[in-house]
Amino acid sequence: MKKMMKVEGMHCAGCSGRLKRLLEALPAVESAAADHAAGTAEVTLKSDLSADALKATVEKAGFTLVSVESAG
Repeated sequence: MKKMMKVEGMHCAGCSGRLKRLLEALPAVESAAADHAAGTAEVTLKSDLSADALKATVEKAGFTLVSVESAG
């Protein structure tokens, strides 16, 4: 399962790299990608993960989670 997130506050490749690393550290996440230019992040999950857990991780990285949608 994939989840696509709209994220505000990423301004550079360092920002998106930091968010990617924090997302990939979550046990339920198989892989993650973040794009500062598009303001998005995507995670591929190996087990269920709540929107609250994603929001907490995004906020820990210093950004704002705007929305989360299932991407397939």
